Parts: sequence; C-alpha cells; structure tokens
Amino acid sequence: MEQHQQHHTNVDPSGVKPVKSAARTVLILEYLAKHAESPSTLTELSAAIKAPRSSTYALLRTLIDYGWIRSDHPGNLYRLNLRTLLVGESYLDADPYVRIVRPILADLSRKVTGTFNMSRMDDGRMVYLLTQESRRDSTLLPRIGRWLPAYATGSGKALLAIRGKADIPAKRPPITAKTITDMKELTADLNATRQRGYGLEVDENNLGYSCVAVALRYQSPPQDAISCTLRTKDFTEKRQHTIIDALMEARDKIEKAAPLPGTWY
Repeated sequence: MEQHQQHHTNVDPSGVKPVKSAARTVLILEYLAKHAESPSTLTELSAAIKAPRSSTYALLRTLIDYGWIRSDHPGNLYRLNLRTLLVGESYLDADPYVRIVRPILADLSRKVTGTFNMSRMDDGRMVYLLTQESRRDSTLLPRIGRWLPAYATGSGKALLAIRGKADIPAKRPPITAKTITDMKELTADLNATRQRGYGLEVDENNLGYSCVAVALRYQSPPQDAISCTLRTKDFTEKRQHTIIDALMEARDKIEKAAPLPGTWY
C-alpha cells in the first residue's frame, strides 16, 4: 500500500496536550491499516510509533483484548480485527453525502460502462468511500477504505485544481512511471483541469487504467469527488466524453440534493 506522512499536532487550540498512549494506539491502528496486505511484527510496530517494545506490546495486548486487532498463535504477527470494520461501516452509514451519492452511482453504472467511485480528500490523499462496477465491464475495483495520493488520481486533481497547492505534499513519490511528480508539470496539469472542469489521469496510479473525475462542490473548499475508471485501451475520446457528460449530470443531481454547508454529519 502507498506511503504517506500523517500530520499530528502536539497541542490542540484549547491547549490540551494529547494523551501519549491514546496517540500511540491510533498510530498502531493506522500502521496496520496502511500495511493490511501483510501482518506486522512487534519490532515493526514499535519502530513505527517510536515507542519501547514493552510499551508497544502492552498496547497490542489491550487492543487484542478489546477485539481491535488479532495475532497469530505464537503471538508474533498482528493484523486488524473485525471491530475496525464495524467502525468503518458506521462512518459510511452515518454520512449523508454517501447516502445521496450511492444510488446515483448505482444508476450511472447501469447506464455507462466503467467503475464509478466516490472518494474524499484527507491529508493530501483520496480515500475511497463507495465503488460501483458496471455489469458490462470488469474493471479494477478500488477497495473501500483504500487511499491514493491526490496528485496521482483523477479525483484528487479535480479537487486540487479548486483547493490549490496547500494540499500538495512536498514529497511526491511516483506510483508508476507515468505519475506526474514535477511541481511545474503538476501545476500545468491542474491549471488545465480547472479550465476544462474535470480531473484526468492516465496510467498514473495503476498502469493500464485511466480515470476521469469531477469535484462535488457542496462544501467549500470541496473535499469529495466522483470518478469513473476504465482500462486505458478502452479510454477512447468518444468514451471519455460520454463518461464526462454522465459524471457532470450526476454531480448536478448530487449537489442539488446535498445538505446545506455546515450541516453536522
């Protein structure tokens, strides 16, 4: 899974210092989520949260007791457990924007070939909240909860073109050989995105796949986007225009139905 640098502040605006054990617990869960494809060792987790092995082990045992993580029988390897899935599902179920977008994406997938997604920007990355695959096409399905750097995705570019450079990380490692990492090139790409009104990426985060996306403007600055992924070989100019028109029509429906800005969710 792709790497990123999480930003944590030492003191919140009220002046209350973070609780070290709570912060370390969160870092453990984030690390395990980021490395979900393979189990992690105590040594790896201890290094990741910059804590002694004894303290890390105590936190791991507590998380195991409460069902948040699990270990193998010898107790040497650690993974996330089912309770984390329940929390993630609760987040999606409670989000009013997800509830609005879900049936519209399902309708899109019945009308247009491709894989349609809803994603949300978080700390310079796009987190996938919904994915809907057309029955007529078996395309790469981003996993719900997966994240990718915003600069390497159509959705991220659609948002960055509006939000500005503050959300672009200083370090931009390439995901593929086609990823745009040079700041001058990326700025030019975002300017073009702003002018045409949609984000576009070709082979930048997965070779052989391309994506177009539009920002959802019900918040300021926008943080959500919808997109369509297709195999690059099928990404003809005609198909691209069909998808863009469908996405923009869907965006208008979503924005019309969205809660007023500032509504708690």
